[in-house]
Amino acid sequence: MMALLVGPYLLLGHVQSHLAGHPTDRQTRAAVGIATMFTFTGMGHFIETAGMTALLPAWVPWRTEMVYLSGVLEIALAVLVLVPGLRRPIGWLLVALLAGLLPLNVYGAVSRAPLGGHAWGPVYLLVRVPLQAFIAGWIWWFLLRPGSEQA
Repeated sequence: MMALLVGPYLLLGHVQSHLAGHPTDRQTRAAVGIATMFTFTGMGHFIETAGMTALLPAWVPWRTEMVYLSGVLEIALAVLVLVPGLRRPIGWLLVALLAGLLPLNVYGAVSRAPLGGHAWGPVYLLVRVPLQAFIAGWIWWFLLRPGSEQA
């Protein structure tokens, strides 16, 4: 996920340094990485539906439908973050989404859901929580902090 987030930023910066006639501002480069990562994670909701469903407590109604809906939401937000005038509100929605999904990752780790690192149990959270914090920080730095439009 880190490569999907940071890679486009670095790659577009490298390409920009060699193609002076095609400048890409830092916010746009970061938005491409954010879009790439959230598109990838959103697609995972359709590829690993059963595993994602296991991250939801049994009392949640329509668990499979919720997984599909959240995948559509992630992909839609990924596309919308590419629209310059929408980056700030979409950035806030993405940060809220990350915060809202954190309890599901905690539940998945505690219940040892068979998806990704969740089967490791609570130790998985030592990786997952800092990763989500980094992603939220990346979004804040490039899309939400005062002055980020000129970055």
